[in-house]
Parts: sequence; C-alpha cells; structure tokens
Amino acid sequence: MNTNITVKYNEMPVYDIVLEQDYSAIYRELNKLDTKNKKICIVTDSNISKLYLNEVMEIVKNYAREVETFTFPAGEESKNLNTVYQLYERLIRSGFDRKDLLIALGGGVVGDLTGYAAATYLRGINFIQMPTSLLAMVDSSIGGKTGVDFLSFKNMVGAFHQPKSVYLNLKTLLSLNDQQYFSGLGEIIKHGLIRDADYYIWLKDNSEAIKRRDLNILKEMIYKSCLIKREVVEKDPKELGERALLNYGHTIGHAVEKLMEFKLLHGECVAIGMAAASYLSYKREHITKEQLQDIINVIQSYQLPVSATGIATEDVLKVTLHDKKMESGKIKFILLSKIGDACIDTTVTEADMLEAIEFIIK
Repeated sequence: MNTNITVKYNEMPVYDIVLEQDYSAIYRELNKLDTKNKKICIVTDSNISKLYLNEVMEIVKNYAREVETFTFPAGEESKNLNTVYQLYERLIRSGFDRKDLLIALGGGVVGDLTGYAAATYLRGINFIQMPTSLLAMVDSSIGGKTGVDFLSFKNMVGAFHQPKSVYLNLKTLLSLNDQQYFSGLGEIIKHGLIRDADYYIWLKDNSEAIKRRDLNILKEMIYKSCLIKREVVEKDPKELGERALLNYGHTIGHAVEKLMEFKLLHGECVAIGMAAASYLSYKREHITKEQLQDIINVIQSYQLPVSATGIATEDVLKVTLHDKKMESGKIKFILLSKIGDACIDTTVTEADMLEAIEFIIK
C-alpha cells in the first residue's frame, strides 16, 4: 500500500500526508522545503516534549541553520491567544522571518495553535504538522483549519492556513493512554458514517485488532480516514459547502464539551454529539431504529460515551444556538441520509434539537 497521500487544491499538489513508523524520514519533508539555511521552531506541549522533542530536534538540527523549541503547558486551557502571544514574542526575539518554518509536534491543541500562529505571524509563514494523537492524525492536522479558543468559546478565532507537510509517526499511538487513544475513534467512526458505509462495516469487523493497536491495522485505518478527509477538504477548502459534513456530531458535541468544561476529550464529545445527530436522523426516518442502535453500539464498543451527566438540556440548547455554524439565524445541522452518506439540514428546529439533547443527557 502506498503510504503517501497527496492533498491537492485546484488540481495542484499542496502537501503530502506521510505515514511512517518513526521520525527518521522527516528529513525528506525538510529537504522539499530547502530548510538548510532556515530557522525552525518546534512547537510542542509539556507532555509531548518529554516523549519526542529531543528525538525530533536531533534529526531536525541537521537540516536547519538554527533550531528553537517552544513548549507550553499541555491541555485545552492553553489553546488561547495568550499562548499565541508568547509564541509570537519568541519568534520575534529570535528573528524568525517569512522564509523560516514552524513544526507542530503534538496533538490537536498543538497543531491548531501552531497553525494559527503560522497563519498570522508576518501574515503567514510555513509550518509542518507532526501529529502525535490519533484524533489529530485523522482530523485536525489535515485541511488547513487552525485556531484557538476565545474565552469559553471553542475555535472562535482562527484562519485557514495549509501545512507544507503532515508527517505521521504511527508508533506515537502506542504511548497514548486508553482515553486519548479511543477519543480518536470518534472522528474515525464519523468518517464511515458520513462517507463510506463499507469503511463503517470494516471498523466493526476489525474492532479487536484496532483495540489492541495492531500497527498494520492502524496504518490501514488511518490511511482510509485520511483519504476521506482529503476528499472532502479538496472539494471545499474553506468550508463553504460540502466540508460542513465533517461537522457531524460536532454541533451538539461542542456544546457538551464547553459545558463539561473540557473534562471530556474532543472525540468523546463528538461521540455524544453523533448519538444525538443519529437520533435526529432516525426521527426523520433517514435511518432505522435498528441502525440507530447499531451506531450506539459501535460507539460504545470503542469505549466512547453516548451520553453526558451533570449538565442541563436547556443549557446545551442555548450553547448550541450560539455555535459558529449558525448562518442567518439558522444552524447548519449535519444528519445522515443513510449510513455512509450525510447531508446538511437547515430545517432542524429548536424543538428538534431539544429532543435530541434529551436523548443524550442522562
């Protein structure tokens, strides 16, 4: 199986998604960018720095004029403009210019924040995504969405800025705890539900190998998910239409994530949101009751939640109605037309949403 996936816009190659089992081949991506006479800043968090920063730095320093590192405290709490300001200051004081490069080494928080800094520093410099979490590998590192949280609102400040490469070291998945690992399955199940029914069935058939993190199966799974993500973002790089389908489970999921004060991981909240969206799809007779139950079973089989406690349905509705996906007072809700095919629905009412929320709040 060819392990590289090329992402194109307007038929022009923009970057490759590279699947490897270590960091030894990162030099190929650096050589493409002619980094020998450039400065590189590796941005990471306090957890990942202990695991991979020295290894990556030892490789990168042979392909750069100078290498800096910037480490911030791990967690969603750091994904804000204050951390970006600190990174700006480091880059300015170190004399980084538009020809230099940032490397995002970490999960979705690191990737989103580094990408946003790259998009806005000197009106845009190059960066490479090196995701270390399953969720970041199959979702946030691909497509050029960057951003940070503002106050308590998730991803409200951001920009579209494409990476120059997405480099996946699959063995980093072995260092994740179970909660972090299975969180990534939320986005992966979503890919099958919205785009590929055969892939959804494959995820059920190979669940035991996926749970024990068989690297050969993981490689195939991540490759399939990256293909789906690529197909969608290529057609709609700035989310003007079809790319919104990737938000399946996110509308209510983001509200739950905020109200739970980020005690649940993103993929867990997406899983809860998918349960709600699947319930609405059932109520509109797009899927059967048996298919709804099958979706619930698959989500739970990967140690993901389908409900939340300790928050009020009315509060979830209120936060949902302030979602950034609102357009002209209407929310773009993503539903399933059938298993493997999703649609954008702007006719979902507050009453509909409240019923779906009641389905997932226990």
